Amino acid sequence: MPDREARTTTERHSRRAELVVVSALKAWTCSQCGKEDGGLLIMDDAGPVCMACADLDQLVFLASGDAALTRRARKASGLSAVVVRFSRARSRYERQGVLVEEAALAQAEEECLADEEARARRRERDAERRAAQDVDLQTRMATEIVRLFPNCPPDRAQSISRHAATRGSGRVGRSAAGRALDANALELAAVASIRHEDSPYDDLLMSGVDRQDARDQVREQVQRTLNEWRKPGG
Repeated sequence: MPDREARTTTERHSRRAELVVVSALKAWTCSQCGKEDGGLLIMDDAGPVCMACADLDQLVFLASGDAALTRRARKASGLSAVVVRFSRARSRYERQGVLVEEAALAQAEEECLADEEARARRRERDAERRAAQDVDLQTRMATEIVRLFPNCPPDRAQSISRHAATRGSGRVGRSAAGRALDANALELAAVASIRHEDSPYDDLLMSGVDRQDARDQVREQVQRTLNEWRKPGG
């Protein structure tokens, strides 16, 4: 309990100690130096105070949008402040970004850049791994298609497997049954290929024929080609 209370007290203190800087909507005059300004200010009991008089003019602005960069910059900055601006449309102050030390921002940018480079390398490795997996699946699928349909030309079997197993396509080759080289799934892939490549199905669709009607019209032709493919290769 004491540790929890201590942490809670520390968190509350951190929130209370957060500096808030306002991005003004109109011109104002610094209550300390009398300089007319229209930029950032911090509110004091006597009125608005400019960044120079508030000893914050050495800080640089970091706009909101990159949470990791903001978090690292604030952590590395000995002095920082939150910048807010009043929204007339929403009738409330909204966060615009933070003020941090320039060196802290540079350090944070370098750290984020290193992370991005690491993520890019990881994405590249993952892409290579997925590509290798896809090639392996397509090869095994083409081999199984030729086994099921001995009279199917090998290059056609490869074309069917590439099309059916395209990652992210949602086609039968990417289904669990397709990846398991299920005979029914591979037959569906072969039928789809025959329908598009060896029948007037596409022309029927383009002429306005309903999809199911078009399938019905080419069904016998598709089945004849499939039966030919089932015969032992000559």
